[in-house]
Amino acid sequence: MHQIFVISDGTGRTAQQMVNAALTQFEQHEINVNLRPNIRTEEQLLAVLQEAVQAKGVVFHTIVSHELRKLIVRESKLQNIQAVDMMGPLLSSLSSYLANSPAEKPGLFHQINEAYFKRIEAMEFAFRHDDGQRPGDLHKAEIVLVGVSRTFKTPLSIYLAFKGWFVANVPLILDIRPPRQLFELPPQKVIALVTRPDRLAALRKAREEHLNGATGDYASIEHVRREVNYAMRLFARFPAWSRVNVTNKPIEEIATEIMKIIANRH
Repeated sequence: MHQIFVISDGTGRTAQQMVNAALTQFEQHEINVNLRPNIRTEEQLLAVLQEAVQAKGVVFHTIVSHELRKLIVRESKLQNIQAVDMMGPLLSSLSSYLANSPAEKPGLFHQINEAYFKRIEAMEFAFRHDDGQRPGDLHKAEIVLVGVSRTFKTPLSIYLAFKGWFVANVPLILDIRPPRQLFELPPQKVIALVTRPDRLAALRKAREEHLNGATGDYASIEHVRREVNYAMRLFARFPAWSRVNVTNKPIEEIATEIMKIIANRH
């Protein structure tokens, strides 16, 4: 059986996928792919190369360190094994094109990918837990936004999720008790959104006009004051919840305030 050694200073999954994709063109051969991830020292590298020598195998690698790549070139010549550099030519071409040297940080690609997929997961979490959905999962959120309608709960959730935070939001509806799970949360997770009744009424009025007036007393100043007072009475019962005033503030500014609060609590 032919032996292929995939050496990486990161997870090696990308190189392994590339090799496996190429091997689909050689189905008539019996080939074993040996993944050797997190190889970052000369000692580790020499040990894997010796494995390849004993197995009479071929080496594919995505090592970003220039010194370790030189070591592979030298040892592969001395030991008479074939070594294919999957990263060096790419780094060299990019370095020439960008007129800059590569960072040579092992695992950097995996870190970038990991951050990307965390943002995707956070976005999905925000959508699934928008507007009080799935209250049984509130304990899984890192941030829980609470407020009456039109206090920017949903856009804030999406904005914070894009930054990688797992966010849920719970609406406060006049004379309707919020889900009990909200009151069981650690208070440092909860952000109470407050606003001025007159400004809120104006926002709701614009919403009402957009919907051709089909919102009942939703935008009336009397109803809005009752809702805001109801929310403030609830917030007073939980003084450990942080409050953020959203009146006349853009989403970015509100989100920055929230992130500062969360950072100071850790």
